[in-house]
Amino acid sequence: MLLGVDGCRAGWLALAAGPEATEVSHQLHREAAGLFAQADWQLMAIDIPIGLPEQGSRACDLEARKLLGARRSSVFPAPIRAVLQAEDHQQACSISRQLQGKGISCQSFNILAKIRSVDAQLQAEPALAERIHEVHPELIFQQWNGGRPMAHPKKTAQGRQERMLLVDSEFPGAWSAIRQRYRRNTVADDDILDALAALHTARRLQRGLALQLPTQSPQEIDACGIAMRIAA
Repeated sequence: MLLGVDGCRAGWLALAAGPEATEVSHQLHREAAGLFAQADWQLMAIDIPIGLPEQGSRACDLEARKLLGARRSSVFPAPIRAVLQAEDHQQACSISRQLQGKGISCQSFNILAKIRSVDAQLQAEPALAERIHEVHPELIFQQWNGGRPMAHPKKTAQGRQERMLLVDSEFPGAWSAIRQRYRRNTVADDDILDALAALHTARRLQRGLALQLPTQSPQEIDACGIAMRIAA
């Protein structure tokens, strides 16, 4: 069983399918511990930074932004590890400025709790790192689209439609079926699309076909021994 996972307001949306199946099952988990405790999964592709620098930018983020062109702003810089201890955005910016001379964006801070929870699970169970892979949905959709970035932002009607065409080509009817099960104030439309994109890359990873960033420089390992890379 392969998992594609995206964060949402209610926690984590986890979509599961076999390597060749078109049928997709789904679960909603409030905490990362429950997500990782699911039974019988071989590989997880998850949209969250994994592996955090002590300072500066990760090579995988820089390369992802370069590849995405017009969609590059969708790649939020991963926070430095010391920021995980921050309790609010002001404190996060203060820690970041002390260590690297700049603050962190609101977008990065808004997912800090999710980054912290996944990092805690990986440190508690280091063997999980062999089965869990960081992905970025916009990079996935670009690869899925023959290397061309999506023409429209994902939260627009046009953007949703162009991503839906790709999703339905591999998982016909899955988005609509999942959409009916959750309220939009807990799971947004693009959360479902992004989780399905992650599931697509889980299959590519399982088959050895996924793009792995960085491609032009050696793989980076953080201070806790966790690889810093993005798959698509």
